[in-house]
Amino acid sequence: GGRRLREAAVLVGGLRGVGAQAAAALVLAGARRVVLHESGAAPGGVQVRQGGVRCPRPTGAAAPQFLQGERSVGQNRAEVSQQLLAALNPDVEVSVHAGELSEEFLSAFQVVVLTESPLEEQLRIGDICHAKGICFIVADAKGLAGQLFCDFGEHFVVHDPVEGDPLCATVQHISQGNPGIVTCAGADKNRGHRFSDGDLVMFSGVEGMVELNSSEPCPVRVLDAFRLEIGDTSTFSPYRGGGRISEVRPRQEHSYEDAERVLELARELGSALGPLDEDVVRAFASVSAGELCPVASFIGALAAQEAMKAITGKFLPLDQWFYFDALECLAVEGAAGLKPEDCAPRGSRYDGQIAVFGADFQEELGRQKYFVVGAGAIGCELLKNFAMMGLAAGQGGDITVTDMDTIAHSNLHRQLLFREADVGKPKAEVAAAAVRLMNPDIKVTAHQAQLGPGTEKLFGSTFFQRLDGVVSALDTLTARSYLESCCIRSRTALLDTGTEGAKGNVLAMVPPLSQPLEPGSDPADGSFPLCTLRFFPCAIEHTLQWARDEFEGLFQLPAESVNRFLG
Repeated sequence: GGRRLREAAVLVGGLRGVGAQAAAALVLAGARRVVLHESGAAPGGVQVRQGGVRCPRPTGAAAPQFLQGERSVGQNRAEVSQQLLAALNPDVEVSVHAGELSEEFLSAFQVVVLTESPLEEQLRIGDICHAKGICFIVADAKGLAGQLFCDFGEHFVVHDPVEGDPLCATVQHISQGNPGIVTCAGADKNRGHRFSDGDLVMFSGVEGMVELNSSEPCPVRVLDAFRLEIGDTSTFSPYRGGGRISEVRPRQEHSYEDAERVLELARELGSALGPLDEDVVRAFASVSAGELCPVASFIGALAAQEAMKAITGKFLPLDQWFYFDALECLAVEGAAGLKPEDCAPRGSRYDGQIAVFGADFQEELGRQKYFVVGAGAIGCELLKNFAMMGLAAGQGGDITVTDMDTIAHSNLHRQLLFREADVGKPKAEVAAAAVRLMNPDIKVTAHQAQLGPGTEKLFGSTFFQRLDGVVSALDTLTARSYLESCCIRSRTALLDTGTEGAKGNVLAMVPPLSQPLEPGSDPADGSFPLCTLRFFPCAIEHTLQWARDEFEGLFQLPAESVNRFLG
């Protein structure tokens, strides 16, 4: 997968918020070549309809585009963005194409990502890509809603559909029968084998019932945590001992409809469903003129993720369509009763948000006092979004960010606020300086300090009580638990975030209205999840547990099998 990514060429069309986020993620990931395309300069007043009132669309320096500043208004967004994107990863060739997206030009790419493009252009480019076997992605965000469309061709192969290594277990016994029953033990005896119904498996090292060692992959049916049903073993030799059962993950082939066919199906579905929900249509129309950095970041990141799936053949791609909205935000106090004059543009970089939530809400954002704990991958993304939103950019607002760590080379591929020259510098200080360049009005104070009892003079009860909110981007359970206790005592809202591989989570706590997060702890029986032992060891106990599991697999379990056979 990594080799395919380093050889890939990707075209990103449209460099507003969604396109900028997608392009930045692909550059950080290490695609060989990323080409940017933007037709024309940053617009400054295109008319769109909002809630029955004609109002100008936000200017080209609207909040979602973090690669350009207000001085860039009127310039071509792709050209403005190219230099900053190239600085993210010197190993990636980042260039700008200002000409037509012709069939000949598109033939040079493995993936084409279109954003902010009209339907006619999407259909034209989609037809070319489908015919030539080029993976095609359309991503767009309008106010509180966003969508993604993928067409990876009629014969797209997924080489590795699931994250992590294939499952395996040590065989303890196999019965002769129809079906045969396999008794096995996993890496953790208390958790069993971890197989699921329908998993394909193969056997190796089986003594006695040697027919299984050369058999084709067969599906299993789970009986319990330690026993599996397989096919007919009644004619096989008796089992004598040993063996290993391993999961087989075959390649999967997927077929995608082109954009024209999908559009036709959508129209047929719309006719079958009858009249549209007018309240939903009205709500969508009322915010369609807006541009919100969080929505653009989310949709753009998804587009980049699908592009990387298309390139590497790793993980299952979306089933063509993805739709997201956060229209429930319109139910927030004050948002439902907004008048057209409340959402009229002010000539501000925040006009995209004002179009959705009104000017009073934007002023409230500017007065916020927030604490960001952790300036790693999630912390950098949060700080970038806060700067684009104008959080703490008004009178009385401020953001405090702390991280005890310094920047390492391994951070550069996923933390967009850091550059090669920043290696060895404090993460919090570099991140704070970077977001000040994005938005000179934001007030950010950086600390290189670990949150804990030893820093209560710096981050004590008085500090927490003055905050409007806290965001956790920590990577240890101990630190998260301590931060949660601080927020509970001070009754301060907490947003806890985390990622692990391709998975992520967001948990909100508003004391005393909601229950404590209780973000998990080591199991009472002393066992640990396998993913923690293999990918996220953070305590000496994890190392000891890993060594014990290896010893059992190599020496204890085989000896027990021999003893049972001899007995």
